[in-house]
Amino acid sequence: MKNVMDTLRARGFIKQTVYEEELYEKLSSESMAFYIGFDPTADSLHVGHFMQLIAMKHMQDAGHKPIILIGGGTAMIGDPSGRTDMRSMMTKETIAHHVECFKKQMARFISFEGKNGAIVVNNADWLMNLNYIDFLREIGVHFSVNKMLTAECFRSRMEKGLSFLEFNYMLMQAYDFLYLNRQYGCALELGGDDQWSNILAGADLIRRKEGKSAFAMTFTLLTTSEGKKMGKTQAGAVWLDENKTSPYDFYQYWRNTNDADVEKCFRLLTFLPLEEINELCAHQDERINAAKERLAFELTKLVHGEEKAQKAQSEARAAFGGGGGMPEVKISAACATLLSALVQTGLCKSNGEARRLVEQGGVSVNGEKATDVNASLPAGEFTLFKGKKVRLRVVRG
Repeated sequence: MKNVMDTLRARGFIKQTVYEEELYEKLSSESMAFYIGFDPTADSLHVGHFMQLIAMKHMQDAGHKPIILIGGGTAMIGDPSGRTDMRSMMTKETIAHHVECFKKQMARFISFEGKNGAIVVNNADWLMNLNYIDFLREIGVHFSVNKMLTAECFRSRMEKGLSFLEFNYMLMQAYDFLYLNRQYGCALELGGDDQWSNILAGADLIRRKEGKSAFAMTFTLLTTSEGKKMGKTQAGAVWLDENKTSPYDFYQYWRNTNDADVEKCFRLLTFLPLEEINELCAHQDERINAAKERLAFELTKLVHGEEKAQKAQSEARAAFGGGGGMPEVKISAACATLLSALVQTGLCKSNGEARRLVEQGGVSVNGEKATDVNASLPAGEFTLFKGKKVRLRVVRG
């Protein structure tokens, strides 16, 4: 059986590991329980989470057991990693709602059946009732403040200020790993490379407390060739929930991937064989557009299903090929101005955004650039363009 580390490395996932030779041997010889944590800071997963789910799928397909940890408890504190300010604290009710949304979405990607079926746990179940003094005596004694302050997640916050509340986050995450090790035999934590210090702290805590082998592995972050995080647009995050990011918009996001990033996205976010990916990305000229179409289709199919992926692809081809079949939106007959149409169709979230977009020359009606946000709408059907990439057929009535 091929070692899953070979698969992950060949596809560009692995960034850092600890006790790598020992981990490789265990992954070759036994089924390991591993976990990845997800903070429930929104009611949907986004593209950054999607990469973690793909890695989890690779692990599960190789015979290893996923533990999906929902950070209902740690979300009450907030992870300082990658932050320049302190996160706003959510209520217990909000976190519980987000947890339920996550569970439903994850079921599309990960199997919960069989011998190595995934399980979902919420760290609120063991963190919320901790006795603080007992926790400090059992866990805090194993952490060096001097060493913690050298961790990037804390060091980057020192200038603006790091609250003691957030300083506890590393201990909480390390305790999660220890708890899962004791309850489920979990010996490996996976996550993005911005979590390296936290993940390493957990593996070290298990080795100190339990005298057992424990391992850490981080993945490369999903960034563009320019070093910017993928999954962000001017409108915000690219979500996996179709009510937040439609299948068409999701498809278009990947169809517009920069040429230099297409192969990386194929390797990290699809299950296509590497040989096929190499063939698709062999040419860095106009032929790369066929690869972008395939990338957009494959990812939309994974997230939204084949039928919606085919629909998104046909709509995109029609819109940019000049034919019929572009996305159609109905607005009320009472909608009389361009301003109200931009808001009703969802192209703009507010009247202010609509005004700015028209003033910047970013709106076209029936192929002609709009200059007056209060202009009357054409009778019947018309096309409404936002920039060069978003096109709608609008029907009044």
